[in-house]
Amino acid sequence: MSLAVVRSRALTAASALEVTVEVHLANGLPAFSIVGLPELEVRESRERVRAALQNSGFTFPVRRITVNLAPADLPKQSGHFDLPIALGILAASEQLPAEALHPHEFAGELSLTGALRPMRGAFAIACGLAAQVAAHPPRPTPAEIYLPLECAAEAALAPHVTAFGAPDLRTLCAHLAGVLKPPLQPFKPIAPAAPAPLPDMAEIIGQNAAKRALEVAAAGGHHILLIGPPGSGKSMLAARLAGILPPMSDAEALASAALLSVSAIGFTPTQWRRRPFRAPHHSASAAALIGGGNPPRPGEITLAHHGVLFLDELPEFNRAALEMLREPLETHSITLSRASHQVEFPAACQLVAAMNPCPCGWFGDTKGRCHCSPENADRYWRKLSGPLLDRIDLHIEVCALTPAELAERTTLPSEASATIAARVSAARARQLTRQQQPNWLLTSREIDAMCRPDHAGEALLHQASSRFGWSARTYYRVLKVARTIADLADAKIPDASHIAEAIQYRRVCK
Repeated sequence: MSLAVVRSRALTAASALEVTVEVHLANGLPAFSIVGLPELEVRESRERVRAALQNSGFTFPVRRITVNLAPADLPKQSGHFDLPIALGILAASEQLPAEALHPHEFAGELSLTGALRPMRGAFAIACGLAAQVAAHPPRPTPAEIYLPLECAAEAALAPHVTAFGAPDLRTLCAHLAGVLKPPLQPFKPIAPAAPAPLPDMAEIIGQNAAKRALEVAAAGGHHILLIGPPGSGKSMLAARLAGILPPMSDAEALASAALLSVSAIGFTPTQWRRRPFRAPHHSASAAALIGGGNPPRPGEITLAHHGVLFLDELPEFNRAALEMLREPLETHSITLSRASHQVEFPAACQLVAAMNPCPCGWFGDTKGRCHCSPENADRYWRKLSGPLLDRIDLHIEVCALTPAELAERTTLPSEASATIAARVSAARARQLTRQQQPNWLLTSREIDAMCRPDHAGEALLHQASSRFGWSARTYYRVLKVARTIADLADAKIPDASHIAEAIQYRRVCK
């Protein structure tokens, strides 16, 4: 048999698409060519595969070898095509039974010795196979995927997929041929080891108003802006938001892990079901925040999908980069278009931003430490556009601690993150029971149906809207925040007290 077909997957910006690796051996001058839009690392597979086959004890056929990666219009990158290409050559040269390759999928990078190296995207590849299984049930045989030994544990977390790990090419071929004793065993989806504990709210001294705002933001998934002088605890508060967020659902965990898997940072089982927390430096470019490149790659707002995106020193970011966040914060996705193709990335993250009230940070300080003129303070705030601030639901002032509060730090009561997280989870459960989604995902029509306050609350909201000149977006966001506050209080509808608290969170502190 001079033709063999092996199944694999190509890593794209946000998923793993099925690829058929066709290997054909023909007579003629010896040659080894790979077609089907291979990137440089895929074209280099020729040398790795040749050396790996020879050093594993197999015969490299001295014939005209053509490898086709179908579909031909899908760019192929990453070295994980080494393994399916090598297996296809062995099957086409009858050194391995061709029927042993069907209908399994294979991915892995080969070393020159034939060992299988760890690779990125293993979880995303397994999720791609799982999605295909779910879309076309039932399958006549189990969905099996063969990967490097170090990658099988994370792939086993994907549902409806049986993951095998092999240390090298020789062992895998012996298993497929049925001569390995004992054969390779599938990895079982075991619970990963407990990750390191997250920072706890109990470590924060005072700042009860800011803690309450973070609790509201966590319960409803709202964006929040923390404003205060240096050393007031803004960054500490933001770092503890992830510890009070509700647990991830199965769908959220799969989506977040798959995005991390295809990214340059990769995914490890210790990150399973832990909401991502991304905190880029303020020197980050627009492409780093929203994604870019050719082909496009996900940015920080996508890597924070179903997690937290923390932007410290918000006005110090490039203004053009911040303005590009406006649409993703509203639509929870971002579409990047290039001349050859278009990619849509998910971006359902929770924005937490922190900033000083003026360039020196001490605006309004009673001890006169601020030397900024009102014009300088206004110019500092003008780095943030009105439309961007309009999309942030809660604006909270974080005041500096007094010497008395610092002296009494061991006696001041402070709630632990676990206590706050229990209230947040209960409020989120009420939202899912009522409307099958958290409050931050409500549309205008759903807000009118789910968030309408009582008569006194409606009057107070109308008065505040008229006084502050709110836009329609701000009006509806205040309603959503009030609905979250009511959920925390287990109230059926928002009342005047809930509306009043939500109004306080819309006052920009400057």
